[in-house]
Amino acid sequence: MSIFNRAEIIDNNFLKNVESNNLPLPKSNVPFSSLEVSYSTIVSLFESQVTSRHTDLKARILKEKGKCFYTIGSSGHEGNAVFGKFFPFTDMAFLHYRSAPFFLERSKQINGSRPLYDLALSYMASAEDPISGGRHKVIGSKKLNIPPQTSTIASHLPKAVGTAFSIDRAKDLYLETKELNIDSIVICSFGDASANHASALSAINTASWICNLGGHVPIVFICEDNGTGISVPTSSSWIKENFGNRFGIEYIPVDGLNMFDLIHKTKLVEKKCRLNRKPIFLHMKTVRLMGHAGSDIELGYKTLDRIEAAEAEDPLLHSARIILKNKILSLEEILSLYELARNQVSNVFEHATLKPKLKTQSDVMSSIVGSKTNKVLPRKPLLKVRKTSFKKEFERINIPQHMAKLINYTLIDLMLEYKNIIVFGEDVAEKGGVYNVTSELFNIFGARRVFNSPLDETSIIGFAMGFSNNGFIPIPEIQFLAYFHNAEDQLRGEAATLSFFSKGQFLNPMVLRIPGLAYQKGFGGHFHNDNSLTIFRDIPGLILAVPSNGLDASLMLRHSVSQANENGRIVVFIEPIALYMTKDLHVKKDGEWLFRYPNPKKEIKLGEFKVYGDSKYLTIISYGNGLFYSLKAKKEIEQKVDKEIKVIDLRWLSDINYEMLMREVAQCSNILIVDECRKSGCYGEGILVNLSKNLNKNKRISLHASEDSFISLGDAATATLISRDSIIKESLEMLNEKE
Repeated sequence: MSIFNRAEIIDNNFLKNVESNNLPLPKSNVPFSSLEVSYSTIVSLFESQVTSRHTDLKARILKEKGKCFYTIGSSGHEGNAVFGKFFPFTDMAFLHYRSAPFFLERSKQINGSRPLYDLALSYMASAEDPISGGRHKVIGSKKLNIPPQTSTIASHLPKAVGTAFSIDRAKDLYLETKELNIDSIVICSFGDASANHASALSAINTASWICNLGGHVPIVFICEDNGTGISVPTSSSWIKENFGNRFGIEYIPVDGLNMFDLIHKTKLVEKKCRLNRKPIFLHMKTVRLMGHAGSDIELGYKTLDRIEAAEAEDPLLHSARIILKNKILSLEEILSLYELARNQVSNVFEHATLKPKLKTQSDVMSSIVGSKTNKVLPRKPLLKVRKTSFKKEFERINIPQHMAKLINYTLIDLMLEYKNIIVFGEDVAEKGGVYNVTSELFNIFGARRVFNSPLDETSIIGFAMGFSNNGFIPIPEIQFLAYFHNAEDQLRGEAATLSFFSKGQFLNPMVLRIPGLAYQKGFGGHFHNDNSLTIFRDIPGLILAVPSNGLDASLMLRHSVSQANENGRIVVFIEPIALYMTKDLHVKKDGEWLFRYPNPKKEIKLGEFKVYGDSKYLTIISYGNGLFYSLKAKKEIEQKVDKEIKVIDLRWLSDINYEMLMREVAQCSNILIVDECRKSGCYGEGILVNLSKNLNKNKRISLHASEDSFISLGDAATATLISRDSIIKESLEMLNEKE
């Protein structure tokens, strides 16, 4: 037997040590009589532990044969089966990837479950996997209230905190669309190395922050501490020292090797958290067996003595000792159960290898965007309610207004119409936002629906996911576009992937409002003037809205909420700060960029663009500030060439309706794409490629974008950006080119 094959050694060690009754000494002692559980409960937990172990052993064998594609197992973490037993399936669980025992045991709470087969299908990346459809090995189930996680390096903690906070908030608001029971709590497990991640620290800090304000966060943080992050050791005292004295969060250690201590502490924690509605940090000390994953050779960074010391503390050996000592099963029955589980796992896994796999692009991509009809249809706001809510603004509602004011009116109407909308972010409540876009919302709807967040973008987006898990439509605000990058993985890696990895069974709809883009005369430099939307191009299934004027902003925001409510979509709504208060287009006091508030029943649908003018000579395609400057340039270009030109406002950058767009420009000889963002990675690049590929090759198609530069302060603030003059120059040069 090779010393490198630790899986085989661990397997043989269990059989040998049980047969010889050479079992590890306990690190904690809890009498069976104090637990108030039956023998059958202990046997069930042990069965889940053993079954999980054999899934790890079999997966490694099948991986060597090229039939299995994932080998991060749960060996050493078998203690989490206890959590699967004593936290009811009505409590949503965001799980560490070493949680197969939890999944197996929780599945026993629902009749008709087939957890072992479901795990096998996931290991084999089968299209019949009921949670991800073969897209990734994940532990998840809609019936069991386990949203799927992939490589959970703590990025799931912020949304877990948001979900926990949403439970009591939904109760306070009598929310009919809620998904979780009013007395539910949230379970969130992670590893000791993950606890160092910024996302973990953000989430735990936010939970503590809410407690400091007197709020409720009924969540159990379960740190499964095996002392190693891939190859990097964690100090034995680090987790306790770091999390043992956080404000509002009770720290409780538990012996993850001792099933009885786990039962005792889990029952205590479950009761306290459900009753007190406060976070608890449950620190489970355990070991890691077989390395990080199948390709990980521990002997490369650990001595053999250290590896064998961990193996000697195998949780299955500890469970066997407890069961024998309390005469729950005999030695022969333990060994028989172990071998029966081996045979069952082997047969189920071999069968799963024969099941179909995903093959085509359409198969893989079919769940990028989910589909959902909300439980409760929105009610239309009554005139009397609107008049009371708008107060003095109701008398001004028909007066042309700038973008900031029209977005504000729209938010008020939407919150009247949809009782499950909440608005939150930095300074959005009493202050009404940095630009007064959320002004009066707090006064109208109160602190339960409009509230300030901590200065932490990670927690803002995490909260949005959490609230949407519980039937809300969150409209969070990130104060500036540049700030979004502090937390972009919450959108890219967590929110946008949920439908993909769950076959559309789990959705986290939201409308994420982000004031941004440039042209603010350099205020704040590049950190307040970020003219890059590149990150959003890289997120499949995301809707990106960039209105250029108040009328469109109102109609697009309404449709964005419809998309979130009816189809579970994630919408990023970029609001050009420079256009918030803009009133004039060509000359001072012309009022051409002021608009009346539209009928609340109207919307601008996804992909609909607006066309200014008609021309077969030159078409300019733009959006946002670029559209504003293109219209400024349009008048002068037409005077110089003595021909009408066309300007198209895309409004939606994803999804762009290319079929309609190409029909609109098909008869035009010259097409200039004007993009206010940096030329490398801007949306204009994609538009250029699509049009060049599909339109007549005789057409001139060009991209005019801003320079690949950050934004400067002061007089040079716009030096690297497109402008009215640069658009005129580019247009005339294109038109003057020789055929």
